[in-house]
Amino acid sequence: MPEILGFLLVACGGWFLWDSLKVRELANAAMRAACKQHGLLFLDDTVALQSVWPVRGSNGHLTLRRVYDFEYSDTGHNRRKGSITMTGAAIEALSVTPPIAID
Repeated sequence: MPEILGFLLVACGGWFLWDSLKVRELANAAMRAACKQHGLLFLDDTVALQSVWPVRGSNGHLTLRRVYDFEYSDTGHNRRKGSITMTGAAIEALSVTPPIAID
C-alpha cells in the first residue's frame, strides 16, 4: 500500500510540474503579445509565479488559478510591475498600468 501512495504522490507532482510549465509558457506568450501591442518592453522575458489556488473554472470543474507577476518598461529606463491571472490555461485578468513616459 505505501508503494501505491508513493507512486500517486510522484505522479501528481509530475502532473503539477508539467501543467505549471505549460501555463507559464502561455502566460509568457500572452505578456509578450500584450507588451508588443502597447509598445512596451517585456523585461527579463519571463513571468514569476506568485500564488496558486484551486478554483472552479467556467465549466464548473476544479482547476488551478495562478497569478504571475512580471516587469515591463515604457521608456527603456524604468521598471514597472504588472500581473496576469490564469485560470487553467485561460487568461482571466491582465493588469498593466498605463504607460507613463516623462521626458
